[in-house]
Amino acid sequence: MRYVVIGCGNVGMELARRWSAAGHHVVGTTTSPARVAEVAGVCADVAVLRGSDEGAVRRAARGADAVVLTVSPRVGRAFDARDRVQEYADTLTASAATAARVHPRVVFTSSVSVYGAGTGALIDEDSPLTGDHDASPRNFIAAERAVLDASPGGAVVRIPDVYGHPRDLDYPARVRLAHELLGGSVPFAADALLYRIDYRDAAAALDLVVRAGLTGVYNAVPDAVVPPTNREVFGAICAGQGRPDLTYRAEIRTPVVPVSSARLRAEGWACTHSVAGPG
Repeated sequence: MRYVVIGCGNVGMELARRWSAAGHHVVGTTTSPARVAEVAGVCADVAVLRGSDEGAVRRAARGADAVVLTVSPRVGRAFDARDRVQEYADTLTASAATAARVHPRVVFTSSVSVYGAGTGALIDEDSPLTGDHDASPRNFIAAERAVLDASPGGAVVRIPDVYGHPRDLDYPARVRLAHELLGGSVPFAADALLYRIDYRDAAAALDLVVRAGLTGVYNAVPDAVVPPTNREVFGAICAGQGRPDLTYRAEIRTPVVPVSSARLRAEGWACTHSVAGPG
């Protein structure tokens, strides 16, 4: 099989590694020429492109069995509401719309922020989407619609915060940087449940969706236990560091009620690396 992974960050590289190891031909993309050698160590072919560049995406996707988007907005432009507007539109909505125009089988990696704080006792794939105006959920929703409406084989996998890669900052480091660089102010909500997924479990979810030919929407959220809230986790870390609590601006709302991944688990997906604690 021939697959294209647009956005070879931690999840995308792990997905490409799995497929290459299984004997598939993988085309990986990056926006940075400096990362070509790294991506080439995992992928058979590498393309330097932006997901919104239709000509480049069309060339990369020629002859592919599926195109998977694992694009992520730059972290440095995720903490300010004004910065998020253009960054999320360019990275998410434009990339998804472009891929859906050039290929009939697109799988988009989305976010549980599309549910906002959530309603009812349990969130599943049929739960209402948020009407929040922040650029993050708004563009994830727009990207999902672009894929599901225009790509006949379109699928969406909604994941929470990704962690676990050796290059990732752990949560104590994130809290320290929030204080030192952002004055202790973060765009998230204090009462949101801190759902998170190991990058390997996220890649396994995408792998399953592609290999099984699944279409539609799937949550890929570790749901064996309900995790603590942002305030509980980060408050304990702040206390351990002798720092004041973070200030939560609640610009980006994520679920405050449990999320179910029963639909994807029924297809055979299981978390083997993710944990509920703040590690």
